[in-house]
Amino acid sequence: MTNASAMTALKTLSATNKALQTTQGRISTGYRVAEAADNAAYWSIATTMRSDNKALSTVQDALGLGAAKVDTAYTGVNSAIEVVDELKSRLTAARESGVDRTKIQAEIRQLQAQLINNAGNTSFSGENWLAVDSSAAGYSSTKTIVSSFTRSSSGAVTIGTISIDINNIKLFDAATDAAASGTGILDARYDAATGALLADQSTGGFTVTTLDISALTNSAADIATLDAYIKGVDHALGRMTTAASDLGAAKKRVSLQQDFVKAMMDAIDRGVGQLVDADMNKESTKLQALQVQQQLGIQALSIANASAQNVLALFKG
Repeated sequence: MTNASAMTALKTLSATNKALQTTQGRISTGYRVAEAADNAAYWSIATTMRSDNKALSTVQDALGLGAAKVDTAYTGVNSAIEVVDELKSRLTAARESGVDRTKIQAEIRQLQAQLINNAGNTSFSGENWLAVDSSAAGYSSTKTIVSSFTRSSSGAVTIGTISIDINNIKLFDAATDAAASGTGILDARYDAATGALLADQSTGGFTVTTLDISALTNSAADIATLDAYIKGVDHALGRMTTAASDLGAAKKRVSLQQDFVKAMMDAIDRGVGQLVDADMNKESTKLQALQVQQQLGIQALSIANASAQNVLALFKG
Protein backbone atom coordinates (compact mmCIF):
# COMPACT_ATOMS: atom_id res chain seq x y z
CA MET A 1 0.00 0.00 0.00
CA THR A 2 2.92 2.30 0.63
CA ASN A 3 6.04 2.42 -1.59
CA ALA A 4 8.53 4.12 0.74
CA SER A 5 11.35 3.95 -1.79
CA ALA A 6 9.26 5.63 -4.48
CA MET A 7 8.12 8.34 -2.05
CA THR A 8 11.72 9.08 -1.05
CA ALA A 9 12.85 9.19 -4.67
CA LEU A 10 9.92 11.49 -5.55
CA LYS A 11 10.72 13.86 -2.70
CA THR A 12 14.38 14.04 -3.73
CA LEU A 13 13.42 14.63 -7.37
CA SER A 14 11.03 17.42 -6.39
CA ALA A 15 13.76 19.15 -4.37
CA THR A 16 16.15 18.82 -7.30
CA ASN A 17 13.60 20.26 -9.73
CA LYS A 18 12.96 23.20 -7.40
CA ALA A 19 16.68 23.94 -7.08
CA LEU A 20 17.05 23.56 -10.85
CA GLN A 21 14.22 26.04 -11.43
CA THR A 22 15.87 28.56 -9.08
CA THR A 23 19.24 28.21 -10.80
CA GLN A 24 17.73 28.53 -14.27
CA GLY A 25 15.93 31.69 -13.13
CA ARG A 26 19.18 33.21 -11.87
CA ILE A 27 20.95 32.39 -15.13
CA SER A 28 18.15 33.76 -17.30
CA THR A 29 17.76 37.02 -15.33
CA GLY A 30 21.33 37.48 -14.16
CA TYR A 31 20.08 38.23 -10.65
CA ARG A 32 20.51 36.25 -7.44
CA VAL A 33 17.81 38.46 -5.91
CA ALA A 34 15.32 39.25 -8.66
CA GLU A 35 12.26 39.86 -6.48
CA ALA A 36 11.36 40.49 -2.87
CA ALA A 37 10.63 36.81 -2.27
CA ASP A 38 14.29 35.94 -2.96
CA ASN A 39 15.62 38.20 -0.19
CA ALA A 40 13.35 40.97 1.05
CA ALA A 41 16.10 43.02 2.73
CA TYR A 42 18.52 42.99 -0.21
CA TRP A 43 15.72 43.57 -2.72
CA SER A 44 14.52 46.64 -0.74
CA ILE A 45 18.01 48.11 -0.53
CA ALA A 46 18.69 47.47 -4.22
CA THR A 47 15.38 49.00 -5.30
CA THR A 48 16.00 52.15 -3.24
CA MET A 49 19.56 52.55 -4.50
CA ARG A 50 18.50 52.04 -8.12
CA SER A 51 15.94 54.82 -7.64
CA ASP A 52 18.61 57.08 -6.12
CA ASN A 53 20.91 56.31 -9.03
CA LYS A 54 18.23 57.49 -11.45
CA ALA A 55 18.02 60.72 -9.44
CA LEU A 56 21.81 61.07 -9.67
CA SER A 57 21.53 60.63 -13.42
CA THR A 58 19.17 63.60 -13.48
CA VAL A 59 21.63 65.53 -11.29
CA GLN A 60 24.33 64.78 -13.83
CA ASP A 61 22.11 66.24 -16.56
CA ALA A 62 21.47 69.33 -14.42
CA LEU A 63 25.21 69.76 -13.89
CA GLY A 64 25.74 69.54 -17.63
CA LEU A 65 23.14 72.26 -18.17
CA GLY A 66 24.67 74.40 -15.43
CA ALA A 67 28.16 73.93 -16.85
CA ALA A 68 26.90 75.13 -20.23
CA LYS A 69 25.42 78.27 -18.66
CA VAL A 70 28.60 79.06 -16.74
CA ASP A 71 30.73 78.43 -19.81
CA THR A 72 28.50 80.68 -21.92
CA ALA A 73 28.80 83.53 -19.40
CA TYR A 74 32.56 82.93 -19.11
CA THR A 75 32.97 83.11 -22.88
CA GLY A 76 30.90 86.31 -23.01
CA VAL A 77 32.97 88.03 -20.31
CA ASN A 78 36.24 87.00 -21.96
CA SER A 79 35.06 88.40 -25.28
CA ALA A 80 34.00 91.63 -23.55
CA ILE A 81 37.44 91.91 -21.91
CA GLU A 82 39.08 91.80 -25.33
CA VAL A 83 36.79 94.55 -26.61
CA VAL A 84 37.38 96.75 -23.53
CA ASP A 85 41.12 96.20 -23.99
CA GLU A 86 40.78 97.62 -27.50
CA LEU A 87 38.68 100.50 -26.20
CA LYS A 88 41.29 101.38 -23.59
CA SER A 89 43.99 101.30 -26.27
CA ARG A 90 42.00 103.77 -28.39
CA LEU A 91 41.59 106.10 -25.40
CA THR A 92 45.30 105.91 -24.72
CA ALA A 93 46.02 106.75 -28.35
CA ALA A 94 43.65 109.72 -28.11
CA ARG A 95 45.78 111.04 -25.25
CA GLU A 96 48.40 112.15 -27.77
CA SER A 97 48.05 115.73 -28.95
CA GLY A 98 47.37 116.29 -32.62
CA VAL A 99 45.35 113.10 -33.20
CA ASP A 100 41.89 113.19 -34.75
CA ARG A 101 39.71 112.26 -31.80
CA THR A 102 36.59 112.29 -33.96
CA LYS A 103 37.91 109.35 -35.98
CA ILE A 104 39.02 107.55 -32.84
CA GLN A 105 35.54 108.06 -31.39
CA ALA A 106 34.09 106.40 -34.49
CA GLU A 107 36.14 103.31 -33.65
CA ILE A 108 35.18 103.54 -29.98
CA ARG A 109 31.51 103.77 -30.90
CA GLN A 110 31.78 100.49 -32.80
CA LEU A 111 33.50 98.86 -29.84
CA GLN A 112 30.78 100.13 -27.50
CA ALA A 113 28.11 98.69 -29.79
CA GLN A 114 30.00 95.39 -29.84
CA LEU A 115 30.02 95.27 -26.03
CA ILE A 116 26.24 95.73 -25.91
CA ASN A 117 25.79 93.11 -28.62
CA ASN A 118 28.05 90.57 -26.91
CA ALA A 119 26.29 90.88 -23.56
CA GLY A 120 22.83 90.74 -25.13
CA ASN A 121 23.61 87.57 -27.08
CA THR A 122 25.35 85.68 -24.28
CA SER A 123 22.43 83.48 -23.29
CA PHE A 124 21.84 79.75 -22.94
CA SER A 125 18.49 78.03 -22.56
CA GLY A 126 16.80 81.42 -22.23
CA GLU A 127 19.07 82.64 -19.41
CA ASN A 128 21.41 85.61 -19.76
CA TRP A 129 23.71 86.32 -16.83
CA LEU A 130 25.47 89.31 -18.39
CA ALA A 131 22.55 91.49 -19.49
CA VAL A 132 19.83 91.47 -16.82
CA ASP A 133 16.96 93.51 -15.44
CA SER A 134 17.05 93.32 -11.65
CA SER A 135 13.71 95.17 -11.42
CA ALA A 136 11.85 92.40 -13.26
CA ALA A 137 9.37 90.31 -11.28
CA GLY A 138 10.87 87.11 -9.94
CA TYR A 139 14.44 88.19 -10.62
CA SER A 140 17.12 86.66 -8.42
CA SER A 141 20.80 87.50 -8.50
CA THR A 142 21.67 84.06 -7.13
CA LYS A 143 21.72 81.33 -9.76
CA THR A 144 21.66 77.75 -8.52
CA ILE A 145 22.78 74.52 -10.16
CA VAL A 146 21.49 71.19 -8.80
CA SER A 147 24.66 69.35 -7.83
CA SER A 148 23.80 66.38 -5.59
CA PHE A 149 21.16 63.95 -4.31
CA THR A 150 21.80 62.52 -0.84
CA ARG A 151 19.86 60.07 1.33
CA SER A 152 20.63 60.07 5.05
CA SER A 153 20.61 57.04 7.37
CA SER A 154 17.06 57.97 8.41
CA GLY A 155 15.91 58.00 4.79
CA ALA A 156 15.62 61.78 4.47
CA VAL A 157 16.48 63.14 1.04
CA THR A 158 18.58 66.29 0.50
CA ILE A 159 19.15 68.12 -2.79
CA GLY A 160 22.46 70.00 -2.93
CA THR A 161 23.10 73.04 -5.13
CA ILE A 162 25.98 75.20 -6.31
CA SER A 163 25.15 78.92 -5.98
CA ILE A 164 26.58 81.63 -8.23
CA ASP A 165 26.02 85.33 -7.43
CA ILE A 166 25.84 87.27 -10.69
CA ASN A 167 25.87 90.71 -9.02
CA ASN A 168 29.61 90.88 -9.61
CA ILE A 169 29.39 89.24 -13.02
CA LYS A 170 26.61 91.09 -14.89
CA LEU A 171 27.79 93.61 -17.47
CA PHE A 172 24.50 95.45 -17.94
CA ASP A 173 21.49 95.95 -15.70
CA ALA A 174 18.38 97.59 -17.20
CA ALA A 175 17.11 98.60 -13.75
CA THR A 176 17.77 102.09 -12.40
CA ASP A 177 19.44 101.87 -9.02
CA ALA A 178 21.36 104.50 -7.10
CA ALA A 179 23.61 101.85 -5.54
CA ALA A 180 26.66 100.60 -7.41
CA SER A 181 25.58 96.99 -6.77
CA GLY A 182 22.42 97.68 -8.76
CA THR A 183 24.33 98.37 -11.97
CA GLY A 184 26.33 96.21 -14.32
CA ILE A 185 30.06 96.54 -14.83
CA LEU A 186 29.76 98.30 -18.17
CA ASP A 187 26.82 100.57 -17.35
CA ALA A 188 28.26 101.69 -14.00
CA ARG A 189 28.79 105.46 -13.80
CA TYR A 190 32.21 107.01 -13.20
CA ASP A 191 33.15 110.55 -12.21
CA ALA A 192 34.17 112.49 -15.34
CA ALA A 193 36.69 114.47 -13.31
CA THR A 194 38.44 111.70 -11.38
CA GLY A 195 37.44 108.45 -13.06
CA ALA A 196 36.25 107.07 -9.70
CA LEU A 197 33.10 104.96 -9.38
CA LEU A 198 30.22 107.25 -8.37
CA ALA A 199 28.47 106.56 -5.09
CA ASP A 200 25.16 107.69 -6.61
CA GLN A 201 24.60 105.68 -9.79
CA SER A 202 21.27 107.26 -10.69
CA THR A 203 22.68 110.18 -12.71
CA GLY A 204 25.80 112.01 -13.87
CA GLY A 205 29.24 110.87 -14.91
CA PHE A 206 30.00 108.50 -17.79
CA THR A 207 29.85 104.78 -18.52
CA VAL A 208 32.13 102.61 -20.62
CA THR A 209 29.45 102.38 -23.31
CA THR A 210 28.48 106.09 -23.37
CA LEU A 211 31.78 107.98 -23.09
CA ASP A 212 32.49 110.28 -26.05
CA ILE A 213 35.84 111.92 -26.82
CA SER A 214 34.93 113.50 -30.15
CA ALA A 215 34.48 117.00 -28.64
CA LEU A 216 37.59 116.91 -26.45
CA THR A 217 40.42 119.32 -27.20
CA ASN A 218 43.98 119.61 -25.96
CA SER A 219 42.97 121.89 -23.10
CA ALA A 220 44.01 120.90 -19.59
CA ALA A 221 40.39 120.34 -18.59
CA ASP A 222 39.69 118.07 -21.58
CA ILE A 223 42.91 116.13 -21.05
CA ALA A 224 41.86 115.61 -17.42
CA THR A 225 38.51 114.32 -18.66
CA LEU A 226 40.27 111.93 -21.05
CA ASP A 227 42.45 110.69 -18.21
CA ALA A 228 39.29 110.11 -16.15
CA TYR A 229 37.85 108.08 -19.04
CA ILE A 230 40.96 105.91 -19.12
CA LYS A 231 40.86 105.37 -15.36
CA GLY A 232 37.17 104.48 -15.44
CA VAL A 233 37.62 102.00 -18.31
CA ASP A 234 40.62 100.46 -16.57
CA HIS A 235 38.59 100.06 -13.36
CA ALA A 236 35.80 98.35 -15.33
CA LEU A 237 38.40 96.10 -16.96
CA GLY A 238 39.65 95.06 -13.51
CA ARG A 239 36.12 94.21 -12.40
CA MET A 240 35.57 92.16 -15.55
CA THR A 241 38.80 90.26 -14.93
CA THR A 242 37.54 89.43 -11.43
CA ALA A 243 34.19 88.34 -12.90
CA ALA A 244 35.95 86.04 -15.38
CA SER A 245 38.03 84.61 -12.52
CA ASP A 246 34.88 83.92 -10.45
CA LEU A 247 33.21 82.22 -13.40
CA GLY A 248 36.32 80.16 -14.07
CA ALA A 249 36.33 78.96 -10.46
CA ALA A 250 32.62 78.07 -10.71
CA LYS A 251 33.25 76.27 -13.98
CA LYS A 252 35.99 74.19 -12.36
CA ARG A 253 33.80 73.33 -9.38
CA VAL A 254 30.95 72.17 -11.61
CA SER A 255 33.40 70.02 -13.58
CA LEU A 256 34.72 68.42 -10.38
CA GLN A 257 31.17 67.77 -9.19
CA GLN A 258 30.31 66.11 -12.51
CA ASP A 259 33.25 63.73 -12.05
CA PHE A 260 32.20 63.04 -8.45
CA VAL A 261 28.57 62.28 -9.37
CA LYS A 262 29.69 59.91 -12.12
CA ALA A 263 32.00 58.11 -9.68
CA MET A 264 29.14 57.88 -7.15
CA MET A 265 26.81 56.36 -9.74
CA ASP A 266 29.43 53.74 -10.65
CA ALA A 267 29.99 52.95 -6.96
CA ILE A 268 26.25 52.50 -6.35
CA ASP A 269 25.98 50.22 -9.38
CA ARG A 270 28.82 48.10 -8.02
CA GLY A 271 27.24 48.00 -4.55
CA VAL A 272 23.85 46.93 -5.87
CA GLY A 273 25.55 44.31 -8.01
CA GLN A 274 27.24 42.81 -4.96
CA LEU A 275 23.84 42.44 -3.31
CA VAL A 276 21.67 41.05 -6.09
CA ASP A 277 23.77 39.91 -9.07
CA ALA A 278 24.18 36.20 -9.68
CA ASP A 279 27.62 34.56 -9.96
CA MET A 280 27.24 33.18 -13.45
CA ASN A 281 30.25 30.83 -13.18
CA LYS A 282 28.90 29.34 -9.98
CA GLU A 283 25.31 29.09 -11.25
CA SER A 284 26.28 27.49 -14.57
CA THR A 285 28.35 24.86 -12.74
CA LYS A 286 25.48 24.27 -10.35
CA LEU A 287 23.06 23.94 -13.27
CA GLN A 288 25.06 21.09 -14.78
CA ALA A 289 25.22 19.29 -11.44
CA LEU A 290 21.47 19.69 -10.89
CA GLN A 291 20.70 18.40 -14.38
CA VAL A 292 22.66 15.24 -13.60
CA GLN A 293 20.89 14.94 -10.23
CA GLN A 294 17.54 15.33 -12.01
CA GLN A 295 18.34 12.51 -14.40
CA LEU A 296 19.51 10.30 -11.52
CA GLY A 297 16.35 11.15 -9.57
CA ILE A 298 14.17 10.10 -12.50
CA GLN A 299 16.10 6.82 -12.73
CA ALA A 300 15.77 6.22 -8.97
CA LEU A 301 12.03 6.88 -9.08
CA SER A 302 11.71 4.52 -12.03
CA ILE A 303 13.60 1.77 -10.18
CA ALA A 304 11.51 2.30 -7.02
CA ASN A 305 8.28 2.01 -8.98
CA ALA A 306 9.55 -1.04 -10.89
CA SER A 307 10.27 -2.96 -7.64
CA ALA A 308 6.58 -2.87 -6.81
CA GLN A 309 5.82 -4.64 -10.06
CA ASN A 310 7.48 -7.78 -8.67
CA VAL A 311 4.37 -8.38 -6.56
CA LEU A 312 2.48 -9.15 -9.77
CA ALA A 313 4.70 -12.17 -10.39
CA LEU A 314 3.09 -13.93 -7.43
CA PHE A 315 -0.31 -13.78 -9.11
CA LYS A 316 0.82 -15.21 -12.41
CA GLY A 317 -0.10 -18.76 -13.21
